[in-house]
Amino acid sequence: MQEQQPKTSLPENAYRELRDGEQYNPVMGADQTPVEVTPYSVTVGILMAILFSAAAAYLGLKVGQVFEAAIPIAIIAVGLGQMRGKKNMLGQNVIIQSIGASSGVIVAGAIFTLPALYILGLDAKFYQVFLSSLLGGVLGIVLLVPFRKYFVKEMHGKYPFPEATATTEVLVSGEKGGSQAKILVAAGLIGGLYDFIVSTFGAWTSSLSTQMMGWGKWLAANAKLTLGLNTSAAVLGLGYIIGLKYALIIAGGSALVWFVIIPLVTPLLSLFDAATIGDVLLGMGINPEGLATPEGIFKEIGRPIGIGGIAMAGLIGIIRQAGIIKSALSLAKNELGGKKSAEVEPRTQKDISMKVIMTIIVAALVATLFFFQFGVLNNWFQTIVALLIVFVIAFLFTTVAANAIAIVGSNPVSGMTLMTLILSSLVLVSVGLEGKSGMIAALVIGGVVCTALSMAGGFITDLKIGYWLGTTPKKQQTWKFVGTFVSAATVAGVMIIMNDTYGFVGENALVAPQANAMAAVIQPLMTGGATPWLLYGIGALLALVLTFVKVPALPFSLGMFIPMELNAPLVVGGLVAWAVNRHKNAEQAKANNNRGTLIASGFIAGGALMGVVSAILAFAGLNLTLTGWAGSAYAEILGLVMYAALIAYFIWHSRKARIGE
Repeated sequence: MQEQQPKTSLPENAYRELRDGEQYNPVMGADQTPVEVTPYSVTVGILMAILFSAAAAYLGLKVGQVFEAAIPIAIIAVGLGQMRGKKNMLGQNVIIQSIGASSGVIVAGAIFTLPALYILGLDAKFYQVFLSSLLGGVLGIVLLVPFRKYFVKEMHGKYPFPEATATTEVLVSGEKGGSQAKILVAAGLIGGLYDFIVSTFGAWTSSLSTQMMGWGKWLAANAKLTLGLNTSAAVLGLGYIIGLKYALIIAGGSALVWFVIIPLVTPLLSLFDAATIGDVLLGMGINPEGLATPEGIFKEIGRPIGIGGIAMAGLIGIIRQAGIIKSALSLAKNELGGKKSAEVEPRTQKDISMKVIMTIIVAALVATLFFFQFGVLNNWFQTIVALLIVFVIAFLFTTVAANAIAIVGSNPVSGMTLMTLILSSLVLVSVGLEGKSGMIAALVIGGVVCTALSMAGGFITDLKIGYWLGTTPKKQQTWKFVGTFVSAATVAGVMIIMNDTYGFVGENALVAPQANAMAAVIQPLMTGGATPWLLYGIGALLALVLTFVKVPALPFSLGMFIPMELNAPLVVGGLVAWAVNRHKNAEQAKANNNRGTLIASGFIAGGALMGVVSAILAFAGLNLTLTGWAGSAYAEILGLVMYAALIAYFIWHSRKARIGE
């Protein structure tokens, strides 16, 4: 069968809900046989996984932020193809991106939990970090595959998929070239340089705040009321793709915490006896010393409420998606029983067979069993309990992680992992495992679950990209295991080196903020300390109320958990989308939105790529900050001006679109 030339534009119904009887036909149609898996695409994908795993691990351990690798890898894949003068590289570029993108999700799973072993004065060996990451990543892949069709096909147009949208636009524009590629490149340069100048030189402030003004400082000190706004071009682009509806829901969670809960804490505490309230707070798992600033109150009270909300929203989501879970289990049962569907699936809908999935699940669980027994616990009963914790939580929360990525583009994996650590610790203590050995066990369990959920959330992005473009899902799924193996080995090596070189405790140590939070949560549970159950309960109750009044509880709870300064710009991006789409002519509005999506994708791509460059500069020890200027009042004023200029450019350029462009 002769290979057909693929289209180089996304269909007009790529981002909207389908009408009755309408079908989505991807760029590479089901009747085509695009070149996907080749020695070139696999080799480049593996190299990308190694490179970005090392870069993301360093940056994540240093500042707590793991950049998403999918977009910069897509840019590099497109660039390499163009340098080689090759045509029709779309299928190969998707495979490169999919293998390489394993790096970011594996890094997030590992560095959010396992450095806590060092922080607590415990030891972590290479094989423990490697196997924890590898087994978690494998479980995340195989547990997500049965839900692929639901998230990427049945829910088509109902979820924004911000990161998948940006990556898809990069791949398509790179293949197409012409005016769309120029728009994407220009936006990428503008957004990338904007973020790079801020992060590297500090030429203007990276975050606007009411505390820039005297009245704002007074409000923060006396009323604990403050508003922050991250001015990153990448986050602005993310807000555009998410859209105003979801941005407002997410910001609603932030507003509740920052404008209601935080300002009320100090007046409420003043009603009680100052001599005893400190002990009461400690008994509730709250550090009184952390309540002096709005940021401290957010950490001690706001985030735990958000964690409770995320956990309950996850449980609600599991209940609501019980039918999908049941269908996946029914499919597995039918395939294992030899029953096959009479309908022949097109190439673009073929997954790894359920028999293979079940075989891999069993093999991964057996490997995890032996890993826990001989590498961590050395007690068969406790090992079996630990294995059940991993499987049940990873299985149930896989759909929650995928749902979160589909809506907001960021995985609440740290919040879900905290809940995993809490539940694991309680169960392990009940079966006689506590102290140092209990902390090691709980953190390794948390590492496996965290990586599984991180992989599930990240992999749904890859599969959505493949759905839009027409990749063969089975090939993506098969080669994702290779990326997972390479990334797990790289992350384990980098973490050991970073600990030996810098350490995670003491002066000049790596910050590893998420791992420090995990250590702070797990230590009292394993040594008899207090846990903020009341705050978790408040968050859970709030999620129930939100669900009752038909407000999506998961994005709202994410808003409570993620700092306000990262949520507020999503609303700005949503307002930009609203302004761009306002036009009497529906065709013109559509053209404006298409160009706006390209510009937003460019901002995200440029910011992500410059994040890698910043990580390399930081690793090299280069400090190019403009000392004396960065952080000054003038830098803050310039930050406001530059952010306004960026928004103005975004709206102006989007509204210059031509119909049929």
